[in-house]
Order: sequence, then structure tokens, then C-alpha cells
Amino acid sequence: MINKISLSTILFLLSCKYGNNDYFLLKKNMLEDQIIARGIKSQAIIDAMLEVDRHMFVPDHQKKNAYSDRPLPIGYNQTISQPYIVAYMTEKLKVERNHKVLEIGTGSGYQAAILSKLCKYVYTIEIIPELAQIASKALTDQGFNNISFKTGDGYNGWVEEAPFDRIIVTAAPDKIPEKLIDQLKPDGRMIIPVGDPLSMQYLWVVTKQEGARYKKQKILPVRFVPMVKE
Repeated sequence: MINKISLSTILFLLSCKYGNNDYFLLKKNMLEDQIIARGIKSQAIIDAMLEVDRHMFVPDHQKKNAYSDRPLPIGYNQTISQPYIVAYMTEKLKVERNHKVLEIGTGSGYQAAILSKLCKYVYTIEIIPELAQIASKALTDQGFNNISFKTGDGYNGWVEEAPFDRIIVTAAPDKIPEKLIDQLKPDGRMIIPVGDPLSMQYLWVVTKQEGARYKKQKILPVRFVPMVKE
């Protein structure tokens, strides 16, 4: 038994979905070698990554690489994050089924798809209109119906739908935007990469406290594309 889900269970579920085609093997290897073996403990996240087809969120010429252990280009100088980073950030976010979650940086739509399996509702913002359109179509075509989309500047958050239980940011600003902290509920939690793209970046977990107070914790060195302003 590996973690709470056995490899034999993974193989059975994947075989039911794919038969023995290439995606069966690629997803099996991703879950076994990249996610479970590296210590992701959340059964809900493992189940979500088992259910969501990552190859549906990358360009056609990248589908064969969709489950590889690295970020991939998705056009417009943006990337889909490495599978482990998606799982790691989601686990650190501590999402619960009744939560309302804000995602800054829709990108391919894959992170929003994972979140939608774990929480009540996802609000996702993308500043690049073309990417927002591609991601919206990918998610809608696959039947994800608890996600709302917005094209705009993620630095401003989504004031009309605030406050949020959780916020996840998938591009790196040079400092933590105060407007996003303001849109967290008390005891809310945000995970965000911070730093210059030409130097070291770190993931930070921000926890909202009473009033405008918050605490933050640096947890992992990372490399993300810069967070773009309008």
C-alpha cells in the first residue's frame, strides 16, 4: 500500500477509463512517482488528480508531455505548472468542501479543475484574454460547472465575490498584494509565489488574522512566471 490509495487501485481506475493506451501509463507514472512517492498525503487531492485529465489542458503538440515532471509552455509566455507543484500548493492551501476559492492566474485551467473537485466554488482570473478563452472552453467542455471566469488584473482580486476562504496565486509578484489579503475571510489562507523571476522565488503561506493582521510563512523555493499587471 502506498499512501491511502494503492497502486493496484490506481491501475484499476485508470484501466477502466483509458484501457491500456498511452495516457493510462503516463497518468499512472505521474501519480506513483511524482505525487504519492514525494509525500502528498491528501486522499482528496490524489483522487482529484486521478480524475482530471491533464492532457486536456495543454496544446495538442504537448499532450505526450502532459504528465511529465516539469512545467510546460501553453502559449503567450505562460506555463502549466509541474504536477507535483500543483499537488503541493493545493495540499498546503488546506481546501475544504464548503470553501469558496479564488485563483489568480487561470492559465491552462488545470489548477482550477483540481480545485473544483475539492471545494464548493472556484473563481478564477486570467489577465490574458486568449488564455482565459481557451481555459474556459476546456473546462466547460469537460463539464466543470462550479467555476466562474473573469478576464482582468489579478492584483485587484475579485471584489464583487469577496471574501474568500482560500486564495491561490499561480504567478509571482515581487511582493504579496495587500488587496488579496484584504479579500480573505478571517482565518482564511493564501498560497503565493513571490520574488523576481531572475532571482530566487519562494512560496509563501499567508494566514489572515483579526482585522488587517496576518502572518506569513516561507515554505519552498520555486520558479514561476511573473504576475502581470494591466
